[in-house]
Amino acid sequence: MISDTNDNLKIENSAPDVAVLVIRHLYKSFGNNHVLDDFNLEMQKGESVVVLGRSGSGKSVLIKCVIGLLEPDKGNIELFGDDLTGISEEELDKIRAKVGFLFQSNALYDSMTVRENLEFPLRRHWIQVTQEEVNIMVLDALEDVGLAHTIDMMPVELSGGMRKRIALARTLILKPEIILYDEPTTGLDSITSKEIITLMRVIQEKYNTTSLIISHDMNCVHMASNRVVILVDGKCYASGTYQELEQSMDPKVKQFFE
Repeated sequence: MISDTNDNLKIENSAPDVAVLVIRHLYKSFGNNHVLDDFNLEMQKGESVVVLGRSGSGKSVLIKCVIGLLEPDKGNIELFGDDLTGISEEELDKIRAKVGFLFQSNALYDSMTVRENLEFPLRRHWIQVTQEEVNIMVLDALEDVGLAHTIDMMPVELSGGMRKRIALARTLILKPEIILYDEPTTGLDSITSKEIITLMRVIQEKYNTTSLIISHDMNCVHMASNRVVILVDGKCYASGTYQELEQSMDPKVKQFFE
């Protein structure tokens, strides 16, 4: 197994090591299907980790456990030092305010304008802001993704790449400390995919966010990762830089790079 290393990261970070996310001995099954089987992972501030696995290997289940959409059978998940096990919904909501989640489907509300879609997280979280502050936050997030001119447009008027950018802007609205990306390039052409990946990197560098990315797009894995974790048989089977894993002779690792 390839050891966990942060040597030769493509995205430089000078921040001290701070455990933003810690997953210990995580188990999740659906009937006899053991999706996560003693999965372990630790992520530091500013790090970008891509979880790579075959279809149905448990990547999306993992990210849903981290955000609290699914409850693990066993194990612990810590975000910012807070154990999510057994906490109240109110406490979980306060932690979620520091977590951005980019859905694979974008999950924009078709009946709302771009402005209203971005305002929605501000309305449902416990954070108290004035309308003037809301207006500034919405515009700042749209400027981050280069789409300030779409503020009063409807999602149906936007291209697929633009909708992905708007979804990312909505994720950024609360200035999250960690962003969870669920297959961020699915359904996009190769040029648009590269633009989204580049934008993800720009945002990480600008805000020093931590990024947990679920993907099977090898271009995304290569461009976006500081570290790659390979999920096999419900476990963190291998972990290393893209270059290290690409050179592995282990058949279970090599299959992803052929």
